[in-house]
Amino acid sequence: MKLLIFAARILLGLVFFVFGLNHIVMFLHAPMPTGDAGTLFTVMSAHKWFVVYGLIEAAAGLMLLLGRFVPLGLTLLAGVGVNILLFVGTLMPGFSALAMPLFLAALEALLVYAYRDAFAGIFRAKAEPTLG
Repeated sequence: MKLLIFAARILLGLVFFVFGLNHIVMFLHAPMPTGDAGTLFTVMSAHKWFVVYGLIEAAAGLMLLLGRFVPLGLTLLAGVGVNILLFVGTLMPGFSALAMPLFLAALEALLVYAYRDAFAGIFRAKAEPTLG
């Protein structure tokens, strides 16, 4: 099980680190999507949203790769992952487009489960603030 968790952490970290850097530096080129997805891509690119996404993805991916602050990295990637799933699911429908985001979501879920003790506090119904 430790090997599976390690492999999932490295794979998820590598994917988001590389593609996060790609949003900033653009060393991997892909064709622009068509239709509404392409329009949204154009707007997000023009307003530098992808740079912000890239910084978040690269930082979280690096956390996973280094094995430091893994729960924080997973928390950051959860928001990014939901955005990716919503974008692909609504603007690029079809299983072939959804296969990779669903695979990444499965890796994320596996890792959240593996690090579940670090997330225990956010599932308390009546959490109390720590004072002083």
